[in-house]
Amino acid sequence: MRRNGMLMPISSLPSAYGIGCFSKEAYEFVDLLKKSGQSLWQILPLGPTGYGDSPYQAFSTYAGNPYFIDLESLIEEGYLTQEECKAADFGDDEESVNYEKIFRARFLILKIAYGRIKDSGGLQEEDYRAFKEREAYWLEDYALYTAVKNQFDGRSWDSWAEDIRFRKAEAMAYYRNELKDEIEFYEYLQYLFYTQWTELKSYANENGIQIVGDIPIYVAFDSADTWANPELFQLDENHLPTAVAGCPPDGFSATGQLWGNPLYKWDYHRETNYEWWVQRVAHCFQLYDIMRIDHFRGFDEYYSIPYGDTTAEFGHWEKGPGMELFNALKERLGNLPIIAEDLGFLTDSVKQLLSDSGYPGMKVLQFAFDSREESDYLPHNYGTNCVVYTGTHDNDTLQGWYQCISAEDKEMALTYLNNWATDEEEIHWDYICLAMRSVADTCIIPVQDFLGLGSQARMNTPSTLGGNWQWRMKKGALTDEILEKIYALTKVTGRVR
Repeated sequence: MRRNGMLMPISSLPSAYGIGCFSKEAYEFVDLLKKSGQSLWQILPLGPTGYGDSPYQAFSTYAGNPYFIDLESLIEEGYLTQEECKAADFGDDEESVNYEKIFRARFLILKIAYGRIKDSGGLQEEDYRAFKEREAYWLEDYALYTAVKNQFDGRSWDSWAEDIRFRKAEAMAYYRNELKDEIEFYEYLQYLFYTQWTELKSYANENGIQIVGDIPIYVAFDSADTWANPELFQLDENHLPTAVAGCPPDGFSATGQLWGNPLYKWDYHRETNYEWWVQRVAHCFQLYDIMRIDHFRGFDEYYSIPYGDTTAEFGHWEKGPGMELFNALKERLGNLPIIAEDLGFLTDSVKQLLSDSGYPGMKVLQFAFDSREESDYLPHNYGTNCVVYTGTHDNDTLQGWYQCISAEDKEMALTYLNNWATDEEEIHWDYICLAMRSVADTCIIPVQDFLGLGSQARMNTPSTLGGNWQWRMKKGALTDEILEKIYALTKVTGRVR
């Protein structure tokens, strides 16, 4: 069945307090999706962001980002006041997130609310106690990790005192007692996050909108997951990585991409019949309706870089779990609606893995127009079992991309679309139409492209630090005129469900 959707990170939603969250503006965005004939809302990972503010380097693969907790709800419930929230400095740029200010102000405000919730007996409520019991398998380690991390001035767990770094029983008991209230604070924030997200997702589903979530293939080294489960990863006796993840040098980067995530000890996962992965994916499907797997090719072969290297030049490829993992997921969880992020150079074995899995891969129009070669990303080469995008969170916007491509590539694109007469300020609509007209079952367009925004609205530039993940949509940017145009295109291309 043909369908259409928008890519819109939670952090990019308009809101009164510096960053998008589960506020009334999120519900209004669902209404806009419905009004424009969309049936999918794709978001970025929801985890608590660490250094660099990347949702792909979260402090936990299970926990939610406390920045997304709606303060207005806490005001309505009497746990905060408008004056307290307005007095906090969350930044004043409605089109950009100031993560430093958010970090400094958000937790202080949430602690005020938590104190009042605690005083009113909220920690004894049945729903909260049930949440703690149900999610204990990850919640206890995450809350302890976060509290201890604060105790050590935010440093990575590998620089903590040796006893708690190695999770010795006496140290675990000591910190659980010493930091009891701080641990409870972080546990309660997760309850607020999950309660508010569940309500927002239910509203979306009731209005015919499915949530497309995103699971990073790797977890961050400085995370509760790595600290609590060292046996899952390629770590030495000091719990330091023996090798880390990344990508080899290519036409985009002469030294490759050094991500730094610990690699999985796949032999251990195989011995446990991939129990950790089954649990992780099952958790994701509590949060999302459809799941996009980041860096799918890493399950076929993954790039291993010696720990301590400053570039990715001297890594090598090693064999991943392949279909064995996906068969284990299917056996335990059934047929799952999964999208495989299969971008980049694909070997025959990766293509075979995608075919064997049956998952739809991704087609990105910005990769299609290379005048030097015929591309699989050109729409006439698509099959139906794929998801077409004009761009992803790692691409420039359509307008930004179009202004920067070479003269040869631009001529090829103009010839392919036969749109020589289109005003460049409106050129993004031609590519949106091209994506929607394709035979791909699913089409997802970043909101920035519907708005025709330039490079200033780019979400992320890979292999760069600073200036990423900050873009926010101005309130009212998706006008009735734009929504009507989106609906008309969605309907005429057979994608209104």
